Amino acid sequence: MRIGELARVTGVSTRTLRFYEGLELLESRRASNGYREYAPAAVVRVRNIRHLLSTGLTLDDVAHFRRCLDGDLRAAAPAPAMVALARRRLALLDERISALSAARDNLARGLRDAVGDDAPSCR
Repeated sequence: MRIGELARVTGVSTRTLRFYEGLELLESRRASNGYREYAPAAVVRVRNIRHLLSTGLTLDDVAHFRRCLDGDLRAAAPAPAMVALARRRLALLDERISALSAARDNLARGLRDAVGDDAPSCR
């Protein structure tokens, strides 16, 4: 199938598919006219990439799953290395959430203090 059809079937833009190909997450062959052609299995691969991204993993993380992208990821038993990678990503997300929560709390506190203050307006 050509790139436009793969994009339509998977709901991913052609630009994103070319980006995945540049990262070696997706493969195509070139037809004699220069068009990219993908095997039918590319649909599963793209859907698996999208699934992993939707769980909070990054494209760098997804690259570690490269060998597994053609199968049924949701039904497969995870490899210990992949579980470790997911745990590291989860810890990083928890750190970011904590930092954002602290920033939010500081801003809310500053707003409460400013609204109650008789200081001149900055308008």
